[in-house]
Amino acid sequence: MNTKSPLFYFLWFTGGLLVLALGLGFAFWRGISAPLFDDGETQYVYVRPDDSPEKVLEQLKAISGGYTVTYWKIINEVRPYKVRSGRYAVEPGESFLTIYHHLLRGQQSPVSLILPSVRTLDRLAGVLSRSLMLDSAEVAMQFADSAFAASNGYTTATLPALFIPNTYEVYWDTSLNSFMERMEKENERFWNQGDREEKAQQLNMSHEEIVTLASIVDEETANNAEKPRVAGLYLNRLHQGIHLQADPTVKFAVGDVTLRRILNKHLAIDSPYNTYIYKGLPPGPIRIPSVAGIDAVLHHEHHNYLYMCAKEDFSGTHNFASTFAEHQQNARRYQRALNVRGIR
Repeated sequence: MNTKSPLFYFLWFTGGLLVLALGLGFAFWRGISAPLFDDGETQYVYVRPDDSPEKVLEQLKAISGGYTVTYWKIINEVRPYKVRSGRYAVEPGESFLTIYHHLLRGQQSPVSLILPSVRTLDRLAGVLSRSLMLDSAEVAMQFADSAFAASNGYTTATLPALFIPNTYEVYWDTSLNSFMERMEKENERFWNQGDREEKAQQLNMSHEEIVTLASIVDEETANNAEKPRVAGLYLNRLHQGIHLQADPTVKFAVGDVTLRRILNKHLAIDSPYNTYIYKGLPPGPIRIPSVAGIDAVLHHEHHNYLYMCAKEDFSGTHNFASTFAEHQQNARRYQRALNVRGIR
């Protein structure tokens, strides 16, 4: 005969439900607290402003192997996810709950943007688009726009002088305008470091003029030890009112930096960048120069050299001369070396 009261069965049933609820709760908590993955490199979730929550979830599924879907749906009922653009790091050992928290709060990870010394702003646009949420074609179009350049205090010719090669921490979803503001601050910080501003004032040259000369120096030689000597040579020419006659500016005017031999037809091109025709510096930098190139101008060698010619051993360095007669001897040796190699 069953003597158990209805209260017993009620308590037994209620207790069972409680145990089940606790078990499910523990399993759920254990699931959302478990690592998405344990080993390997950091992975990233990239969120654009127009992405849907489903697109974000798809990226998490790819990282976790798909088990995040249920957790996402449950937590999303309690804390609905609103898309916040950015680049979010998923470190080995981090849980779904941690990542969801970062996504909710927009706690993205910065990008280490390597801004290199490149020859054109088009190439810089490509660099930015590969590292940031920017379209290279749109960036290049802005760089070529005079109004955009003027809004940042430059012309389209001098705009390359704004960018100082370095590694910068920026957010992936940084807008172009915000990036330009950051570059202005970095530019100001660069010129205020050490004695750069003092040296610039001693030269009686603007930052843009110094960078323009540095860009020529960089194109003349990749040998950092030689750059201060090359810079001193061009400064001698500027001070004496002599045409710079810098071959890299002719290549820039021609639009072909691969030229190995400058011919008379190249020297005759009528361009403000052709320093064989026009005295002084060209309108702006012919590339984004290196920091070594800029510092070479600021800390140039003091000497009497007015002429330089590539060495006949094709080492990338130069023979220097104070007189035209000496320079002609150097030039003839180099021309013979070109002829021997069949470079025309």
